Parts: sequence; structure tokens; C-alpha cells
Amino acid sequence: MTALLLFPLLLPFIAPALAERTARRLAPVPAVWLLTLAALALAGGSVVALGALVLTGLLKMPLFASLGELVHPLRTPWDAVAVPSAAAAIGLIAVGAWALTRSAVRQIRALRAAHAEAGRRAAGDLCVVDSPHPDAYALPGRPSRIVITTAMIRSLDPAEREVLFAHERAHNTYHHHYFLAAAELAAYCHPALRPARDAIRYAAERAADEAAAAAVGDRRLTARAIARAALASGTHRPERPAVAPAATSGPVPRRVAALLADPAPRHRRTAPWVAALLAACAIASVSASATGVIDFHHKVEVAQGESAH
Repeated sequence: MTALLLFPLLLPFIAPALAERTARRLAPVPAVWLLTLAALALAGGSVVALGALVLTGLLKMPLFASLGELVHPLRTPWDAVAVPSAAAAIGLIAVGAWALTRSAVRQIRALRAAHAEAGRRAAGDLCVVDSPHPDAYALPGRPSRIVITTAMIRSLDPAEREVLFAHERAHNTYHHHYFLAAAELAAYCHPALRPARDAIRYAAERAADEAAAAAVGDRRLTARAIARAALASGTHRPERPAVAPAATSGPVPRRVAALLADPAPRHRRTAPWVAALLAACAIASVSASATGVIDFHHKVEVAQGESAH
């Protein structure tokens, strides 16, 4: 395996700090897009690198070398550890694939159950669920719904409820569930990307906060509604799909502070640089994995006798 394929495995460890700063300092909408694309690029690069590591180890074994029609030994800088590294990579891929499959099945079941419940109780795009636990979230799908419990309705006054509805409608309008699903996928591809998943969720909530504030025309009311909804929810962890965004998720105090701040502050000078560094990490991961795979393919061709050294 070429040394270039090490970079896609190491770069995701740098991403969490950059992702957190990007989510806090960049405008919410571009932050959601940049964080999601960067997480997918870093995840994809790491998976490609692991796959190349597996193939390198397999082609070192006589059985697979004959199946690959190698007439010469496959020469790589990692000959001494190629087979053990391939075994470790297979284990990592298997564990990640199993965890991702279990999570996907669980989320699909949760979405189906939520839609079945919402279909019986919906009035337009609003579904009111009788529950003693305050909760509200955006349920993606066709049709998309806003799910809110009776306890949450009782916890807010009419103006605050309108803010909550506008917030959850913004999630469905801008399809934030796709971004959250991509964040979940990236987190299962490389464990170092799990903090980036939280940054994406925060950026999506900030984007919905700003959309709600624009819809009701009152940032202070929006901040108060988000804060009261979060306080009403307390420490209760409702059972909802992970890809269903909710106004009470994420670091609510930080979101409230952002709503109460100047709505058009001067961008911090560090914001573009942090975003550029995160984008550079993603581009470097994709470039390194692509270059490494091309180099690996050339070495296989040499071993097959189809190309000169």
C-alpha cells in the first residue's frame, strides 16, 4: 500500500476541531453544506484507503495472487505488515458495516412507526401526540410532518408555538434530514467523525432557528420559544429517529445566544480560514485516496506483467 493511503485514515482526526469552529463561526446555511460535504469526503477517503489496504494484503496471499493473475510478487512499502494490516482493516470494515446496518434498520423502523402514528393523528402537516413528555420534531418523508406532544403544547404560549412550528417546518422545507443522514453515515465510516456529526446537527438547528426568526419577525421571541421548549423537555430523551431534527436538540444555550446577538455581525476573520482548512482537509483526503489507488493499480499491473516498473 502506498504511503499516500495513510493520509485519508489520519485526516479525520483533525476534522472535529475544525468542524466545531466552522459550525460556530460560519453562517448556518453554508456551514451545513460545507460540514456535510467535508464529512462525506473524509469518510469516503478513509473507506477507500481501508479497501486498498485489504486488497494489498489479499494479493500477498498465493491463492488471491493467482486469482489476480499476478506473475510477479506485488511490491509495496508495507510488505512486512501487509497481511496483518489487511486483517485489521477487514475487521474494522466488518464492525462498521454491521453497526451501520443495525442503525439503518432501527432508523427505518422508527420512521415507519412515526409515520404510521402521524397518519392517524395528522391535521394538515401537524400531528399532535398525546404524551406527558414535552417534545416536538420534524418528521421527514412524503408527506413530511411536524410532530408535537400535548405536553409541549401546554408548555408554550400561542406565539411560542408558532415559532416552534416555523422552526420544524424549516427543517422539512430545507430537507435537513438528508444532512443528518449523511452525518450518521460518515460517523459509522470513521469514528473520529462522530464530533463532526454533532457539528452538522448544530448547524442545521441554527439554520432552522434563523428561518423561524425570519418567519415570525422577532428574534427575541424565537430565542425565548427555543429556550422554553428545551427547558420543558428537560432531561427526558424521547424516542425519535436520529434523522428527525428537533428544536430542543444540540447546545441550546449557544443557539439562544446566537439569536439574541446582533443579527448581522461582522464575520470573524478566522471564519473563512477555518472553513478553508476544513475544505482543504476534505480535498486532501479525496486526492490522497485517489492518487494512492492509482499508484496501487499501477503496482498490480506491474505484478501482472502488463506494465514496466
